[in-house]
Amino acid sequence: MTVIAAYLYRHGQRVRAVAIDERIDCPADKSEFVWIGIAEPSAAEMQTLQRHYGLHPLAVEDALKADQLPKIDIYGDQLFVVARTAHLEGDRIVYGETAVFVGHSHIITVRHGSARTHKQLRDQLEAAPTLLAHGVDYVLHAILDFIVDGYLPIVETIEEEVLEMEQRTLDNFLSREEVTRIFTLRRELIRFQRSLGPMGEVAGRLVRLDLPCVDPETRPYFNDVLDHVHRVQVMVDGLREVLTSVFEFSNLLEQQRTGTITRQLAAWAAILAVPTAIAGIYGMNFKYMPELSTHYGYFVVLGAIGLICALLYVQFKRVKWL
Repeated sequence: MTVIAAYLYRHGQRVRAVAIDERIDCPADKSEFVWIGIAEPSAAEMQTLQRHYGLHPLAVEDALKADQLPKIDIYGDQLFVVARTAHLEGDRIVYGETAVFVGHSHIITVRHGSARTHKQLRDQLEAAPTLLAHGVDYVLHAILDFIVDGYLPIVETIEEEVLEMEQRTLDNFLSREEVTRIFTLRRELIRFQRSLGPMGEVAGRLVRLDLPCVDPETRPYFNDVLDHVHRVQVMVDGLREVLTSVFEFSNLLEQQRTGTITRQLAAWAAILAVPTAIAGIYGMNFKYMPELSTHYGYFVVLGAIGLICALLYVQFKRVKWL
């Protein structure tokens, strides 16, 4: 396990560092609380936290497995919240998990696979002691907001790629690699939506329900998190529709261009049929062939072929077959 940070806070100010096996007795007025942040803990270390902070065994088990969808569970006077983190690695969305144990005077975050640490978040909160003095429920809001804000760069990056792909579709056929990329992006966005839905439910419950450790005055903050989740959901839905339209539009353009080429080939075949037919006639081995004894017959036939082909070409151009 890596203990990222473990501090005691009083009236929004950091007081001192604490050990994970140290039990801190805080007053009932929420003026003091402990915030412990750990990453990739072992079972023994989670059991230590369980003993000193009264964590529920089922919540500890879920925090160790790190395979949960976003959810919120109530265990007596404590909350257990699971959130999914996400970040881009190359062309894939990679997921992590942050479990949060919230008690009257403690908040413990357990991170698995997250690419973003909470150091920057902790620094921001410590720079605003008036807000941090609200207690553990405000810290919970800040953590969830921090996680959801991490979704937006993912969607914006994919959006830029999709718009570029849409522009290329107007000029060229989609390559096999681009078609594969479209289906890969759709699959990644569908998986992303599987996390966004439960994240919205978690934020919604924190807004609407009376929950332990959550003061009604902090509900507007959780409503802000819910709005951010809905915003990302709308963007993801829009991207999926754009990807579908890009693929369908590319197919329509390809069909149109294929039809144009087919008409062009048919037009040239009709034009070339005239000299082919005349040449075929004069290629027959007849004794009495028209114009053979005419001094200028050869040139007359060539001129007739050229004139007929030119008239056909002009006609095809007029009806926009070429």
